[in-house]
Amino acid sequence: MKVTLFTSNNYRHNYLINLLSNICNELWVVQEPKTLFTKKKYKKYQSRDIIEKYFVKVLDAQNKIFKKETLNKDNKNIRILQILNGQLNNLPLSYFHDFLKSDIYIVYGSSYIKNELVDFLIKQKTLNIHAGVSPYYRGTDCNFWALYDNNSHLVGSTIHLLSKSLDQGPILYHAMSNIKTNPFEYTMSTVKSAFHSIAERIQDRSIFTIKPLVQDKSKEVRYSKKNEFNEDILIKYFQKKINLNKKKFDNTLLKEPFFLN
Repeated sequence: MKVTLFTSNNYRHNYLINLLSNICNELWVVQEPKTLFTKKKYKKYQSRDIIEKYFVKVLDAQNKIFKKETLNKDNKNIRILQILNGQLNNLPLSYFHDFLKSDIYIVYGSSYIKNELVDFLIKQKTLNIHAGVSPYYRGTDCNFWALYDNNSHLVGSTIHLLSKSLDQGPILYHAMSNIKTNPFEYTMSTVKSAFHSIAERIQDRSIFTIKPLVQDKSKEVRYSKKNEFNEDILIKYFQKKINLNKKKFDNTLLKEPFFLN
C-alpha cells in the first residue's frame, strides 16, 4: 500500500511518519518544517512569562509522549519532499506529481490546504487528523478550550474526511485517551491515540469500511479563533483547578471511539 502524508517536522510528526512507514510499502511525505515556539516569538505578547510557561509545558508533554522522536533512517520506504512553511498553496499541482499516486492520503499538522491541491485531496477522500473533538470543538487550540470549558470528556482527536471548511468534513471516528496524568500529557496523548488508531485501521483495512457521519453543526460548543488564545486567557487557565476525571466519557457523544490506555 502507498500512503501520502502532509505534515510538519516536530517530534510528534516524526512519530507519525515512522509509525506509518511500518505499515505501508511506500510512504510519501510532504513536510513543512516549522520552528518551535521560541523566546523570539514571545515578543508579540506583553506577558511573555505566562506564554513561555504554557508552551514549555506543551513541549515537555510532547517530549514525554513522543520521546523526542527522530526519523528512522532504517526505513528505506520513506520519501520526503520538504517545502517552505506557507508555500504549500503557492505551488502547482504538478510539483507534487510523484506524491499524488497513493492509495490513501492523510493530513496532520500541515498548512491550511487550498486551491487545486485541496480539490484533488477531497476527491481522494483524504483523511484529516483534527486535534479536537468535532463537532463540539472546531477551529484552533480545540483541546485547550475544551479543558478551559471544563469539558475534559471532550478532549481528543477526530479523524474525518478533508473538506474546504476547517474541521468540517464527515467524521469517521474519534480517538481518545485514558492517560490522565496532567492536562498537557492528556491532550498530547490523544494525538498519539489518533496516530495509532489510524495506523491500525489502515493496516487491517477497516478504515475503508467506516461510514462517514456528516457533522451536526447544532452540537457545536465553541468555534475558537487564534486571536482568542492570549495572555489573559492563559492566566485564567492556570488559575483553574482542572479535574480530568470530573466528567466521564460518554460514548453516545462519540463516533466509534478508539481509546489509548
